[in-house]
Amino acid sequence: MEQTWRWFGPDDPVSLGKIRQAGATGIVTALHHMNQGGIWPSDEIAKRKAEVEAAGLTWSVVESIGVGEEIKTRTGNYREKIENYKQSIRNVARGGVKVICYNFMVITDWSRTNLMYRLPNGGYALRYDSIDFAAYDLFILGRAGAEASYSAEQVSLAKARFEAMDDAKISELERNLIDWLPARDFAYTRSTFKEMLELYQQIGVEDLRANLIEFLREITPVAEEEGARLCIHPDDPAFPIFGLPRVMSSADDVRALFKGVPQEACGLTLCTGSFGSNPKNDLVAMTKEFAPRIHFAHLRNTTREPDGSFYEADHLGGDTDLVAVTAAIMAEEERRASIGRPVPQIPMRPDHGHLLGDDIGQKSNPGYSFVGRLKGLAELRGVMQTVQAFREGRVA
Repeated sequence: MEQTWRWFGPDDPVSLGKIRQAGATGIVTALHHMNQGGIWPSDEIAKRKAEVEAAGLTWSVVESIGVGEEIKTRTGNYREKIENYKQSIRNVARGGVKVICYNFMVITDWSRTNLMYRLPNGGYALRYDSIDFAAYDLFILGRAGAEASYSAEQVSLAKARFEAMDDAKISELERNLIDWLPARDFAYTRSTFKEMLELYQQIGVEDLRANLIEFLREITPVAEEEGARLCIHPDDPAFPIFGLPRVMSSADDVRALFKGVPQEACGLTLCTGSFGSNPKNDLVAMTKEFAPRIHFAHLRNTTREPDGSFYEADHLGGDTDLVAVTAAIMAEEERRASIGRPVPQIPMRPDHGHLLGDDIGQKSNPGYSFVGRLKGLAELRGVMQTVQAFREGRVA
């Protein structure tokens, strides 16, 4: 696998120089300052690419050209936004970046209730606490009809949790859930978030799936023409939140997408952490089944709890067997090489590292500090080397 690293541009606290020291060779980035649905200009793409290459690295993956709510709902000026998306695909592909990761999560991106969950070793991880989430949804946001999303026991627990919160805790929880996210240049308030939720009152899962497939049927031929590969990122977490429809949370969701858009250029970002948040997902089986359509991988791990909560575990800890997943990805690379595919390598990046060591107390994007991802990449690199050694017969 090509070892890559997410970089949020010139304002990222983790510099390109540090990334190169970590041993990554590829960069995963985007024009975060131009992600409101307009066309990404070729000169801005060239400028970003030059910044990356000046550090001795390669811009390997675009993550992400944002998909606006107009496209997801097929309302407003969605036709213009789709045409802009097509031209952005052309521009980044002609600029030499051929892998394009995107997501179709409505309103929210990845969601966590706690960005500083203390680990036994003194480090910090991202955490989704199901009761904290319910407390916010039911008693702080006050979403209409939220009670239907929870059992009577969950409502009772959430009410007790809410009643124990002070104003500071409520503000922190709200910030974590709706008004902060790296690589997003706007924030929701409680009122604007509720207004956005209204957009999806009449859109169910199958409606959203149909909108996704229609969108991809339009943009996939453009990617094919340009030799680019699109790879959808799964929902995170991989189950419904805020009563919103989810269409990329399970193996069945992936199957439905690939049936609707059978071209190889329409592929998957295998995010083991996102899919791994749902106990119904078998990541090793999914990797093997969807291997020909996996164009990018986010490798991280989660530890799930019985009530639906989870936290970001060590890369080689948690509930997903990342050794077996890595072996399956490398087997697919070997298959691609055997049929003469020009670029058989699949780019991967270590995702959502812990906050550790000297990074504690320093400025960083939650989940994207340096030391934690450095540790994760080192562990994954060791797995890759070991798998390769077994393939070559160097170890019994």
